[in-house]
Amino acid sequence: MKGTINVQAENIFPIIKKFLYSDHEIFLRELVSNAVDATSKLKALSRMGEFKDEVGDAKIEVSLDAEKGTLTVSDRGIGMTEEEVVKYLNQVAFSGATEFLKQYEGQVEDAGIIGHFGLGFYSAFMVAKKVEVTTKSWKDAPAVKWTCDGSPEYDIEEVEKEVRGTDIVLYIDDESKEFLEEGRIKGILDKYCKFLPVEIKFGTKEIQVDSEDGEKDEDGNVKKVSQTVDNIVNNPNPLWKQQPSELNAEDYQSFYRELYPMTFEDPLFNIHINVDYPFNLTGVLYFPRLSRHKVELQKNKIQLYSNQVFITDAVENIVPEFLTLLHGVIDSPDIPLNVSRSYLQSDSNVKKISSHITKKVADKLADMFKNDREDFEAKWPDMQVFMDYGLLTDEKFYERIQPSYLFKDTDDKFYNIEELREALKEKHTDKDGNLVVIYTNDAEAHHSLLAGAGKRGLKVLELNTPLTAHLVQHFETKEEKVTFKRIDADPLDKLVPQEGATDSNLTDEQKETLTPVIESAVEKEKFTVVYEGLDESDAPILVTQSEYMRRMKEQSEVGGGGMMGMANMPEYYNLVVNSNHPLISKVLMESDVEKQSQMVKQATDLALLSKGMLKGEKLTQFIQRSADLIAS
Repeated sequence: MKGTINVQAENIFPIIKKFLYSDHEIFLRELVSNAVDATSKLKALSRMGEFKDEVGDAKIEVSLDAEKGTLTVSDRGIGMTEEEVVKYLNQVAFSGATEFLKQYEGQVEDAGIIGHFGLGFYSAFMVAKKVEVTTKSWKDAPAVKWTCDGSPEYDIEEVEKEVRGTDIVLYIDDESKEFLEEGRIKGILDKYCKFLPVEIKFGTKEIQVDSEDGEKDEDGNVKKVSQTVDNIVNNPNPLWKQQPSELNAEDYQSFYRELYPMTFEDPLFNIHINVDYPFNLTGVLYFPRLSRHKVELQKNKIQLYSNQVFITDAVENIVPEFLTLLHGVIDSPDIPLNVSRSYLQSDSNVKKISSHITKKVADKLADMFKNDREDFEAKWPDMQVFMDYGLLTDEKFYERIQPSYLFKDTDDKFYNIEELREALKEKHTDKDGNLVVIYTNDAEAHHSLLAGAGKRGLKVLELNTPLTAHLVQHFETKEEKVTFKRIDADPLDKLVPQEGATDSNLTDEQKETLTPVIESAVEKEKFTVVYEGLDESDAPILVTQSEYMRRMKEQSEVGGGGMMGMANMPEYYNLVVNSNHPLISKVLMESDVEKQSQMVKQATDLALLSKGMLKGEKLTQFIQRSADLIAS
């Protein structure tokens, strides 16, 4: 029997090849998925009692014949009658070549679009010059063979086939010889079919088993013999399809290593998702150990599946961006996989699923905080970047996780926001009733300032992730009457402004006399000289930087902050003169101009050195000057 495939376009095959070219390896996923469907349907018929025979060995087999140039996918599923072959293989829903290409222009990378048009089987023609389908139905009907050479014409004939199921033979074209390589096919199966629910055989392998007669060697061990077995390339029952109550910590760790065999660091913990209403969603998400010094956005670590078929690892349109920091698997048949990514962003099911995953993650973190605070605190350094990113980018996540967000002070004590308010209210409330939260991004660099803060009874937090500048501003907008200041933003006594100021020992006239001397010791365009009446025990000269200006620059460097170009702007500092320090009075009384200049230079260099700002030739000069002063 001869016939013509029923399509509205003159020739569908060049269009398939052009449209799907960028993802041409997808053909194997489609063919194996069809084989899985056929096998699963047979098992369902057997369970319902409609299929009376034995299901038997239901493995799907993928095989290569390099000499013949063929790739074959075989199953023992329900098969097809001649009528079904005509119905399913010869009728392609297609609206026309021109309209098709125009409508989906620019979306050639979206391989999932195949299924949207019923083109899964026809994806075989991306790599094959001829396709043969030999099939025998589970019903009492003759086997048939369908053949097509890539034109709209096909042949169909009755043939002999002993076993139930379908064999699809692809005669690989000259441009696609890579798909006759064992390694290439193994790679595709591992990528797309690793967790399909039916065993997939690709070749055989030798294993060592005990000899049947139990014969022992000279050491008393049972002798081993070689045995050839099927090489099964998939795990039909992945962990996310199992019940959490039946799994333990080692099961989750083992599955993590199965997902990421090249990862040597265990995750912090996992979240098992299992939802069947109002949508279907299963999966396991893992919290990796994140570097707190840089945001590592590895967006290819969450794998998206549909009924255990791998779809993509680009899930930024399925889950909120901050969740792409996690690793693991999401499986849902309710995500519309066969449309463009722009459509995903507006799809209601996707939004519901995204919201549920966010809630699930937040609930897990809240439970950890509530049920085992000590363990939660121990894990905090490895997950703070994630928490910061989530709080900043997702309003719902902020609302859920805010009570569990931790702040750590320089004494290694943790507080949530309410505990922090209580701990700081006595010493950190300024004259306007604002709670001033003091923090350091580098405890070692700020050692002297931290010592001074401790003498004053001030607590200092450690905030040193790449997102700190954005984070503190976010908390200021969310939390009433809370403001954050880095410990070097002002002199210590000015960090929490109070009514009344310490009297200054200098008159305005003395300040006017001293200012040009001090300005001559630094880059005048970079520093502004400011006089403050500080305690005599404080340094004679300090370098500070406006919290606002520094924060805006840091935000711009990471991204955001609302001030374009700030990252490239020069930095400006305040050179704070402690008008009550004895050295300042001594400088004013010094009549030797050169000696006066040297004293000021030494004091300003000490201030710069404490900030790590004295380098190169200026540092060399400071060292030599210090040596001379000691020797004199």
